[in-house]
Amino acid sequence: MLDAGDLSLLADGAFIAIESVVAILLDKGQRPVCLGGDHSVTYPILRAFGKRFADLTLVHFDAHPDLYEEFQGNRYSHACPFARIMEEGLVKKLIQVGIRTMNAHQRKQAARFGVEVVEMRELPALEKLKLTGSVYVSFDIDVLDPAFAPGVSHREPGGMSVREAIAHLHAIKGDVVGADVVEFNPKQDVSQLTAMVCAKILKEILGKMIAK
Repeated sequence: MLDAGDLSLLADGAFIAIESVVAILLDKGQRPVCLGGDHSVTYPILRAFGKRFADLTLVHFDAHPDLYEEFQGNRYSHACPFARIMEEGLVKKLIQVGIRTMNAHQRKQAARFGVEVVEMRELPALEKLKLTGSVYVSFDIDVLDPAFAPGVSHREPGGMSVREAIAHLHAIKGDVVGADVVEFNPKQDVSQLTAMVCAKILKEILGKMIAK
């Protein structure tokens, strides 16, 4: 494992910078794991991956599907990245795990893009993660119940435990070629609990990539 350093982002041009740096790492044969930031960063990351992996499956852990066509007038907000990813055909398949805030619009979007949505009430869903080929994991910390991870901007009670999340990460088959961990908000954290959980999730993802 190597630390690629921090990326300084300007309000104008942040997505271009993210995509460019991830592309450089991929072209070196490396497998980037990116730490956010809100979930909008997954779109430029996947733009780099999508141009280099033809058979990519995206496994998305989140309380929210983030499939809005636009949110508050912004098509590139943290609530929209997976709509943009699917529109551009950057992945062949999207599986969303832990969702518990679907509304009519986002259900329509999921049907439009052929997204496989696994809501919280349907867990465990370990069999659905026995995949083949290249896999990218996008892990939004708010998929966890706020009891385990209060340090997020949009708390949604009724989420996964840390143990449940790890079990589902371990169930993923295929080759994990990249990942991101996003939506940690230290200003909302309590006793650095969420920071510790983020480190645990990161370690489990890296361990799975190394083991493969």
